[in-house]
Amino acid sequence: MLHGSETWPVRKENRVAIQRAEMIVVRWVCGVKVKDRFPCKELKEKLEIDGIISVLQQNRLPLYGHGIAMCCENKVMIW
Repeated sequence: MLHGSETWPVRKENRVAIQRAEMIVVRWVCGVKVKDRFPCKELKEKLEIDGIISVLQQNRLPLYGHGIAMCCENKVMIW
């Protein structure tokens, strides 16, 4: 679901759609229907998973750090 997410420009609409898809999958895995009205947090704790948005942010951070390091180094590499 998050393949290539390091480079995604994530907007608010995208986040909502991703979270909605995540909850559909979580409910399906747990065998719970929407009308059973289990809290999302409880189902995620049962499966011991993090929220998809936090995982998405963690995937983007290494790429951001690499970009900052490259901008700060003004060294020329000689091969």
